[in-house]
Amino acid sequence: MKLLNIIGSLLLLVVSGVLGKTHTFHFNATYVQANPDGLHERRMIGFNNAWPNPTIRVKKSDRVEIYLTNLLEDRNTSLHFHGLFQKGSNAMDGPEMVTQCPIAPGQTFIYNFTVDDQVGTYWYHSHSGAQYGDGLRGVFIIEDDDYPFEFDHEDVITLGEHYHKETPEILKSFMSRYNPTGAEPIPQNSLLNETKNSTWSVEPDTTYLLRIVNVGLFTSQYFYIQHQSLTIVEIDGVYVEPVMVDSIYISTGQRYSVLVKTSKAADLNERMVNIIDYEMLDVLPPDLELVSTSWVQYNKSAVLPAPLANHNYFDFIKALNPVEEFELVPLHKELILPDADYKIELNFTMEVLGDGVTYALFNKHTYVPPKVPTLLSVFSAGEYSGGDFSTISEIYGSNTNSYTVRNNEIIEIVLNNLDPGKHPFHLHGHTFQVIAKSPEGTEEEPNLFNPSNITFPEYPMIRDTVQVNPNGYIVLRFKADNPGVWFFHCHVDWHLEQGLAITIIEAPDYIHKQQSLTENHLNACKAANVPYKGNAAGNFGESHTDWSNLHGENTQFPPLPAGFTTKGYIAMLVCSLAAVYGVYSIYKYGMEDVNTENTEKMINKLYELLAEHDGQDESAMFSLNSNGQAVEH
Repeated sequence: MKLLNIIGSLLLLVVSGVLGKTHTFHFNATYVQANPDGLHERRMIGFNNAWPNPTIRVKKSDRVEIYLTNLLEDRNTSLHFHGLFQKGSNAMDGPEMVTQCPIAPGQTFIYNFTVDDQVGTYWYHSHSGAQYGDGLRGVFIIEDDDYPFEFDHEDVITLGEHYHKETPEILKSFMSRYNPTGAEPIPQNSLLNETKNSTWSVEPDTTYLLRIVNVGLFTSQYFYIQHQSLTIVEIDGVYVEPVMVDSIYISTGQRYSVLVKTSKAADLNERMVNIIDYEMLDVLPPDLELVSTSWVQYNKSAVLPAPLANHNYFDFIKALNPVEEFELVPLHKELILPDADYKIELNFTMEVLGDGVTYALFNKHTYVPPKVPTLLSVFSAGEYSGGDFSTISEIYGSNTNSYTVRNNEIIEIVLNNLDPGKHPFHLHGHTFQVIAKSPEGTEEEPNLFNPSNITFPEYPMIRDTVQVNPNGYIVLRFKADNPGVWFFHCHVDWHLEQGLAITIIEAPDYIHKQQSLTENHLNACKAANVPYKGNAAGNFGESHTDWSNLHGENTQFPPLPAGFTTKGYIAMLVCSLAAVYGVYSIYKYGMEDVNTENTEKMINKLYELLAEHDGQDESAMFSLNSNGQAVEH
């Protein structure tokens, strides 16, 4: 009996080690008054009446339970765990109307999942509109028991831009016919660790693992520490061969982990600088600080160096030499995947549609959310006695940019950016190999992907968020080994609001056989008054015809009438402004100083001339009244 007890205890230890620890969090999403940049107090969205939000730390195989209660009385919410694969738990991925219904005010949604065998730097954020720009975001770290590098301490740095207005108000003016170019909202500031003028306290002669996350809505940023080198060791949860650089360039959604060896001397403090990529901004407001200075603090009693001058940002950027992400090589070298079984070719453009608003389109289609969350369509389409309708691609909608792929297929995404902007694209549920990435092109001569003149790398870079250059292309490849509904979208959230997304429905026949929805999940739909059965239009039945019926689905606005283009709108706007200014100029310089008597004489003289021309005597037939208006006698 004693031997059996010992064996049982040993088995319990083994099982506990395999299953990991359970972390339970009770988060109430609440408004919190804050002043992140020290210039403007506003509402931010925090947890349990506190902001910034906490960093979540777990280990491989740990279980996470988050009870998220929406106490925001005026809006829905959700939570996405950026970079986590969610294997076997697709319903916990978080984007509303993709894998779940929105969480209505007063409702609690339970996120319950295991982190599987991932390690590295991730983050969580709302996936309801551009809501995380209002503060609903935080860092999510999966610690490793066996790091392939050595360090003494670990810290986190978040970067992002900051707006003084809340995102619903910003979106009203952004998604408007009065913004015909689709110009992105310009932020008022940038933040480091959700504040300005922050300090990072360090010890001398110490190696730090610094996890850097761009949690912003819009701009990529440069990051560097004066007089220090950074050694990149991880990107997006993937260990890479160490590369020493003077700075990094990090797009929204991306993560970099770097090793920093602090100085041996502890008598001086150093600058830590983040710089907004000005090329992403349509205009540069004179009060916007592109260059933000924080400090690495060795000695609290020592003076902090003066902040760097904002007007020298061009010089600062020219002096930096960040690594091109395409050159990074995974530490555990993985050969390039075989040729694709299924190719998704995407041509991205920005266009004004019939409502006068600028939208982002893939192959002439902008993403419009379905009436039923796509994952719930998968489940309900597999429940009917008439057959499994989940593999019928068209049931997921004509405006959700949906692609249905089979289990374990090799998928290739070719994305041609026919836009002069930079766009970081993120794939849910997977990392991908970046097998090709072009330099910047021009509007007249964009760089379009042509496989005949490309040599693919033997060991491609792997990550989950990659930036495509202006008028350039990227080619991504991954294996469809994680059944689920996965969003692929631009992580400039203003562009996602414009519809820059596709939906990949991966092995739908496996999803509803291997996974399930909780009662809590369905209750969230009921509370939000969102249907949870049917195709993208909410239609269903016992036949192929019933499920293929998309009558009543959400669709994009029709195209503009022929002859109307974005450039046409701009030209019309410029001409209109010029005309208004011209009329004002005529009044200002031609009429303002003319007195009533002289004006009356001028009008009468004109009619005398007209009368002479017509052979009639109609002089003095008009005069001016007390308001200066011409009246007929």
